Amino acid sequence: MLAHCLSFGINALHESSHGPSLARSVRERLARVGRLATALRLDLVEAGWQPTVENYLGRVTKARILEAVREARGNEAADRIAHMKKGDMAQAAERLLDGSGWLPEALRTRNVAGRSEGEVGAADMPDSLDAVAAE
Repeated sequence: MLAHCLSFGINALHESSHGPSLARSVRERLARVGRLATALRLDLVEAGWQPTVENYLGRVTKARILEAVREARGNEAADRIAHMKKGDMAQAAERLLDGSGWLPEALRTRNVAGRSEGEVGAADMPDSLDAVAAE
């Protein structure tokens, strides 16, 4: 019941800002939510969240998809899908990001399960990027 009541007072939406006061309000709100997530040791990777075409990759720009792949799998992986159309790129990125532990910046918390903010696991790269890029 406490969690339900508290949920009405927590707003982690990142809205586009229309002026310095709203931008400051959004930054402060997101900082409070980040502190709460860290204190509660929330770990979306541990909870099973992965970026998919439906929940993330299909909703962001090609540049953001490439940035995500670059962060999780390196420049070579991102370069191999850079030429693709957005739909194909999002599908290839979903396969590349699978199991990497990568999270969008807004979903990252500090010092959860031994990871620091922004740190992702890149050890399980698919054997062949050519196969991913060709699909």
